[in-house]
Amino acid sequence: MTKDLSAFARERGIKYFMISFTDLFGGQRAKLVPTQAIADMQEDGAGFAGFATWLDLSPAHPDMFAIPDPSSVIQLPWKPEVAWVAADCIMEGTPVEQAPRNVLKAQIAKAAELGLNVKTGVEAEFFLITTDGSEISDPADTAEKPCYDQQAVMRRYDVIAEICDYMLELGWGAYQNDHEDANGQFEMNWEFDDALKTADKHSFFKFMVKSIAEKHGLRATFMPKPFPGLTGNGCHCHVSVWDTDGANAFADDDMPFGLSAKGKTFLGGIMKHASAMAVITNPTVNSYKRINAPRTMSGATWAPNTVTWTGNNRTHMVRVPGPGRFELRLPDGATNPYLLQAVIIAAGLDGMATNADPGPHYDIDMYKEGHSIKDAPRLPLNLLDALREMGSNEELQLAMGKEFSSAYLKLKQTEWNSYVSHFSRWERENTLDI
Repeated sequence: MTKDLSAFARERGIKYFMISFTDLFGGQRAKLVPTQAIADMQEDGAGFAGFATWLDLSPAHPDMFAIPDPSSVIQLPWKPEVAWVAADCIMEGTPVEQAPRNVLKAQIAKAAELGLNVKTGVEAEFFLITTDGSEISDPADTAEKPCYDQQAVMRRYDVIAEICDYMLELGWGAYQNDHEDANGQFEMNWEFDDALKTADKHSFFKFMVKSIAEKHGLRATFMPKPFPGLTGNGCHCHVSVWDTDGANAFADDDMPFGLSAKGKTFLGGIMKHASAMAVITNPTVNSYKRINAPRTMSGATWAPNTVTWTGNNRTHMVRVPGPGRFELRLPDGATNPYLLQAVIIAAGLDGMATNADPGPHYDIDMYKEGHSIKDAPRLPLNLLDALREMGSNEELQLAMGKEFSSAYLKLKQTEWNSYVSHFSRWERENTLDI
């Protein structure tokens, strides 16, 4: 594990470091620092005006410093003279509690106090589109059911293989890549890891995919629903919890689905807080065009709209595909890599603390028979509903940290207000003559 960034630079021939942090809206912010200055930056951090990013800070606040975490450093495979390093934000010597990586580290510390280590893996879907964002980049990708399309994935071989080569080079354990269920859509998988490492990799993956797409004259988007009629970008998250002795605390072969009693209460917390979690797992106006979408061209949205769980069945919000883990299918491509992990841990730990019951599991096809379940909560219909759910959920706000919750809800409410004050083409087309 790297501890001295100057030594890392000498060994690797690095000229610049990107000291990077992620703001509340998932925006990746960085300063490009020459190697000659990295020792001071590792000690004192790179200075930022927090108000200039999506954090709830004002121009009157003191400088915010991003302290690089050397354990996260990644040499850019496509530009080896540059290294990316995730940073933790401080102000006047104190961690900025609303900063997403700090929020996640606080949740990891809470789990550690209980002797638990949360491990996760993400499936970050994306589209390769034209540079103006108007359409998918491959005009030949027109199949009604394009998922796993052999020809289509090979037409984008140069992009996908380059990204996968880099993940292999970085030791991420990349193991499969495929064309996804929408035309122009792809998914690339790598091995699960500790929650903070997964979040750092997820953040870097988005940066890398966008960079390599640009290198090939394309654009990559993780937008939840970039095209009507096509499946949206999900970011399914696989979750397991491990004891300090290395045993999977979620695994119990004698229990249904191989999910232990401890695992069921963790899942109970997810089910209990799902509607409020949505404002973090599905954080944009566009997100709700994915989880409440009509039938897509392929025949299924692959996204939930109801708070239900099941065994190995992809039509529910949570599925348990095998012993010792579960898959949360709610998050989408806009989710903040750090806040996604943080809210899963916060909700799960609350479930364990309150012995939360996830309720009955259902084996039905939710897309065909979901109407038959009358007592399962519906997920929010829009961002405002999600904000209200989180705003009324004191338990989850407290678990995530009051400073973070206040800042996040304030800025997201401002975003919603901006959206509803926007005059759309739909309004003119449908109400001009009323």
